[in-house]
Amino acid sequence: MRSHNLVRWPQAMRAIKLFPSSLLICFAPIPKKPTNFSSLSSTDHETDIPLHVSSSYGTIQPLDFASALTLSSNTNNPIIGCATHAQIIKLGFSNDIFTNNNLVWMYSRCQLLNYALNLFYEMPQRNLVSWTSMISSCIRSDELEMGLAIYLEMMRSRFYPNEFTLASALSACCALEDIKLGKSFHAVAFKMCCERNSFVSSSLLCMYAKCSDIEAAELVFGCIDHQDLACWNAMAESYAFSGYGHYAMKIVCLIHSKGLPADKFTFVSGLKACTISGNIKFGGQIHSFIIYHELESSTSVMNSLMDMYFRYEMKDHAMQVFNRIHEKDIVSWNTVVCGFAQAEDEKEVVAFFSSMLYCGLKPNQVTFSSIFRLCGMRENIHLGLQFCCFAYHLGFFNHALVINALISMFSKCGLIDKAFFLFSSHGNESTITYNEMIAGCNMNGYFTEALFMFRSLTKYGLRSDEFTYTSVLSACHGTQQHKIGEQIHAKIIKSGFNSFRHICASLISTYERLGSLGNSYKVFQGVEDLDLACWGVMISAFARQRFNYEAFSLLNSLRKVGENPDEFIFGSILNSCAGNGVLNQCRCIHSLVIKAGYEMHLHVASAAIDAYAKCGDISSSWMAFDCVLGYNDAITFNTMITALGHHGMISEAIQILEKMRRANVLPTQATFVAVLSACRHLGLVEEGQYVFDSISSTYGMLPSKDNFGCLVDLLARNGFLEKAKQVLESMPYEPWPAIWKSLLSGCQSHGEKEIARQASEQLQLLQGNDGALVLLSNTYAEDGRWEDSANMRMRIVQQGIHKVPGYSVVGL
Repeated sequence: MRSHNLVRWPQAMRAIKLFPSSLLICFAPIPKKPTNFSSLSSTDHETDIPLHVSSSYGTIQPLDFASALTLSSNTNNPIIGCATHAQIIKLGFSNDIFTNNNLVWMYSRCQLLNYALNLFYEMPQRNLVSWTSMISSCIRSDELEMGLAIYLEMMRSRFYPNEFTLASALSACCALEDIKLGKSFHAVAFKMCCERNSFVSSSLLCMYAKCSDIEAAELVFGCIDHQDLACWNAMAESYAFSGYGHYAMKIVCLIHSKGLPADKFTFVSGLKACTISGNIKFGGQIHSFIIYHELESSTSVMNSLMDMYFRYEMKDHAMQVFNRIHEKDIVSWNTVVCGFAQAEDEKEVVAFFSSMLYCGLKPNQVTFSSIFRLCGMRENIHLGLQFCCFAYHLGFFNHALVINALISMFSKCGLIDKAFFLFSSHGNESTITYNEMIAGCNMNGYFTEALFMFRSLTKYGLRSDEFTYTSVLSACHGTQQHKIGEQIHAKIIKSGFNSFRHICASLISTYERLGSLGNSYKVFQGVEDLDLACWGVMISAFARQRFNYEAFSLLNSLRKVGENPDEFIFGSILNSCAGNGVLNQCRCIHSLVIKAGYEMHLHVASAAIDAYAKCGDISSSWMAFDCVLGYNDAITFNTMITALGHHGMISEAIQILEKMRRANVLPTQATFVAVLSACRHLGLVEEGQYVFDSISSTYGMLPSKDNFGCLVDLLARNGFLEKAKQVLESMPYEPWPAIWKSLLSGCQSHGEKEIARQASEQLQLLQGNDGALVLLSNTYAEDGRWEDSANMRMRIVQQGIHKVPGYSVVGL
C-alpha cells in the first residue's frame, strides 16, 4: 500500500486523459453520501461524468484507476475520486480487490471515513491489505477504538497482521496511552518475529515513550538488528517526549558521528531537546547544521527552530527565522503568536494576527487559545471579548481547546460568572474543562464551589487526573475543611496517584495550611523517590510554622543525600531566618547561596535582603542588594526600601526610589506603600506628602487604597486632621473601616472632638463594633467632657456591645 502514496505521473496523466470530466467536475458540488455503492449505475447523473470512454486511449487497466485515485488522495480532492469510483462501477471493476483497496485508501485520505467503511464492508473479497488499509484509515482519523475493533474482527477472520498492521495498532495504543494493550501488541510482534522490523520497532519506541516507560523503549532499541535512521529518530523523539533532553541530544550527536544522513525529524527532536535541557549553544549548532543540510526549506524544521528561540526569549532570532520561511503555514503563524503571547506583548500579537488574516490564512483553535490566555494574563478583558466574538463567528466554540482557554481568561479577569456560564452551556465531558473551572473557582476565592465541581466530575464518571487533585487540594485549605482533605487524600491513594510527586507536594502543603504539620511530615516520609519539589515544600512548611530547627535539619538531610538546594529552598530558609531573627544562621545560609551561585537570583536576593534587615544587619542587606542592582527588578527594590524604612533610613529609601526612576524600573503600588509606611512610622509628613504626590505627577499612576490609607494615617498621627479628612473624602474609593479608625485614633491623640464624632458615626455605619465608641468615649474624657463620655459608655451597655479582651501572643 505504501507504494500507492507516490504518484506515477505518466500513468496519472493518462488517467486524466481517460477521465477528462474529472477535471471539470472539480467545480461541481460534492455528491451526497451513497448508502450503497453498488447502487451507482450508468443512469446516475449526480456526478456529471461521461457514460463512455474513448477507445483511442487503449484498454483501461486497474493500475490506471490506481493512478487517478492516488492523484485524488494527494490533492485531497474527493471529487476526482468519486468520479473515478463511478467509472470503476460502470466499467465492471467493482469486484477487483486491488482497485477497492485503492478506493478505501483514497476515501480515508480525503477524510471521508464513512465512505471508506461502507465500501470496505461491501467488498465481496478482502485481503490483508484491505484490512490494514481500513485499520490505518480509522486510526489516522482519530477513530482509535473503531480501528482496534476492526483489528479484532480481522483476527477472527483468520487474517494475521503484518508489520504495517501492527504499526497502526501500536500508534492507536500510543494515542490512548494504554501501555497494557501496547504490550499485548508487542507480544504479537514478538510471536510473529517482526519485533525487530524497523517500522514496528519505531512504533514500539514511540508507544513506550508516550506511556512514560523510557526503559522499555531503550530495550526495544537495543534489540533492533539494523538500526536505520528511522529507529534513531524514534529514539531521539522518545527521549525528547519523556523530558530526557540530554539523552536526546546525545542521540542526535550519534546520528551525526555514524554518518547517517540526518533529516527533518532528527532536527525537530534535537531542537525540542534543546528547549527541554536549556542548552541554547547546542540549539545554535543544530541551526548551523540545518543551514548546512539545506533544510531551511522545511517548514516544520523552521517552526521548531523558531519555537526554541521564542522559549529562550530571543525574539529577534526567532523573527529572523520566521522571515526566512518560504511557505509559512498556520503552525508558523501560531508559533509567532504564542511566542509574543508568552512574552505578554499585546501589540505584537494583534499585529501578527492581522498580518496572518491579510495573508489569507484562517486562524485555528491554537491561535485563539494562545490569545485568550494572553488576555487572561494581562487581564485585558476588552481585547479578549473582541477575539471571543471573532472565534464565535468562525465557529470555534465547538473546540474544547478554545472553551478551556476562555474559561481561564474569564477566571483570571475576575468574571467567574461568565466562566461558569460558558462551562455550563457547553458539553462538560472533558476532565480538562473541569480542571480549568476548579482552578478558576480557586483563583476567585470560590473554594466551596470548586469542591462542588470536583464532586460533579466524580458523579458523572469522569476520571480525575493529577491536575484535578492539585486544584481541589488548594480548595480544601481555602475552606479549611480538614475532613474533606483527608477524604480526597484517600481517593488519591485509591486512584493510584499517591506516587505522583507533585501531588504529594500539594498534600504536604495542604495539611500544613490546615494546621496538621504532623500529617504533612507523614506524607513526606511516605514518598519513595523524593524530588526537590517535595523537599522544598516540606522545608517551607516547617519555616512557615516557625519550626526553625526542623527546617535546618531537613536542609542538612537534603545535602547529605547528595542533592543541591534550589532557589526556592534557599528562599524559604532565609525567610525562616528573618522570622526568627537568627543572624548567624542567616550568614551561614547566605554563604551556601553564594557557593551554589544563586546570589544573583532575584527571589533569593530579596529573601536575603529582608532576612539581614530583620536580623538588624542593614549593611549586609546593602551588600545583597548591590549583587542584583544591575538586574533592575521592582521586587528587590521594594524589599530594600522596606528594609531601609524599618531601620529609619527614610532619606536612603527615597534615594532608592529615585534610582528606580533613573533605571527605568516602574515602581509598583507596594513600592509606595513601603516608603509611605516608613514616613508614617518616623512622622515625616513633608516627605510622605512628596512621595504620595509623585505617584500621579511623576509616575502617572493612580494611588491605591493602601497608599491613601498610609497618607491619612500619617496626617492623622501628626495632627493634620482637617487635611486627613479632606484626603479621605476626596479619594476615588469608598472609605473603609480601617481608614476611619486611623482618623479617629488621630482625633483622640490630638483632642479633636467634632471630627472624632463624625468618624465614629461612619464607623458605626460600616462596622458596628465597640472600637469606635470606646475611642470616642476616651476622646470626650481627655477633653474633660465627663458627661458625654459617660453617655457614650451607657450607649455601649444599652446596645449590648462587649469589648473583646486583649491577649498576648507570647508563647502561641
